[in-house]
Amino acid sequence: MTTSPGSPEIIVDLGAVRANARLLAAHAGVDLIAVVKADGYGHGMARVARAAVEGGAAWLAVATPEEALELRRTEPDVPILCWLTTPETDYAACLAADLDITAYSVAELDAIAGAGARGARVQLKVDTGLNRGGAPRAAWDAVFARARAGEDDGAWRITGIWSHFACSDEPDHPANDAQEKVFTEALDLARAAGLRPDIAHLANSAAAILRPSARFDAVRCGIALYGLDPAPGETPAIGLRPAMTVRAPVVMVKDVAPGAGVSYGHLWTADGPTTVGLVPLGYGDGIPRHASADPVRPGAEVLVEGRRRPIRGRICMDQFVVDLFGDRPEVGTGAVLFGPGDRGEPTAQDWAEACGTINYEIVTRIGGRMSRTYVDEGAR
Repeated sequence: MTTSPGSPEIIVDLGAVRANARLLAAHAGVDLIAVVKADGYGHGMARVARAAVEGGAAWLAVATPEEALELRRTEPDVPILCWLTTPETDYAACLAADLDITAYSVAELDAIAGAGARGARVQLKVDTGLNRGGAPRAAWDAVFARARAGEDDGAWRITGIWSHFACSDEPDHPANDAQEKVFTEALDLARAAGLRPDIAHLANSAAAILRPSARFDAVRCGIALYGLDPAPGETPAIGLRPAMTVRAPVVMVKDVAPGAGVSYGHLWTADGPTTVGLVPLGYGDGIPRHASADPVRPGAEVLVEGRRRPIRGRICMDQFVVDLFGDRPEVGTGAVLFGPGDRGEPTAQDWAEACGTINYEIVTRIGGRMSRTYVDEGAR
């Protein structure tokens, strides 16, 4: 990855994804559900899903049925879970593709039955305190009873019961103990209703690494699968490697005089003579405008010729400017926005901190007009 790019590109190391899956499964000691929603968190759903399965993932998971149906075309044999249906969901197509559909309510179970379900794979999501998706506590008895009735008449088999943490990236937050306790209560009630799911799962990436008691039968790992820290400052090093590198050529180098403003609004002015480089990426490609430099925040950095170069002024739709500190690299020299960090380049976490956001958003939003290149450099 040392050659100069001909055009802006996202490089995805499938070997890193494969190795991360292997590490996470070994660390957790239970089945790994690899979460590849949102086009694999910006890495490319089909390719990273295959790498995760090669690394030992027992399940794949996405948010929407549409994602699941697309993934089923390339992964015909791996269990695929989805959970975000709408009133317009084509349950019949989901059933035909042998997907694991998540239901939150009696109404959703009725809709699945109305689609002609026979032997369908259904999971139940319960709300244990996130107060987002999932059956609320007051509905559990009715949902479990309807689920059991559907099993009795052969409409479906309940393959899983699950929930999601609200604060697992804060390991000492009291909500974690509370949610785990409530989830155990939900499992007890489900068993009392006659349900015997194949798997119970609660832990996301942070809990999979930090909270052994929450692992149950499987863990769902998204951001950690791509080598990024799910709980910065809290997560022990287990050998995960970031899989994404973003780079682009420097397409222009020019002198800037003292006192000259750079980019829209002239939020940054040069305090001495310098040179700047133009990078042909912007918020139209998913580069956060919040990474811009202004009088309050220094902005993000990129690596050019082995040196960190700060962004100067506002990031535009198609381009941004970096300070070259008087250097004059040749046009076409590569600028690395972020990567694993072992060559001195910034990381996605560095960009997240510069933008006041999380590393999830940095990698998931990237793309736009950029090409995606796959390599296989990580440990196999």
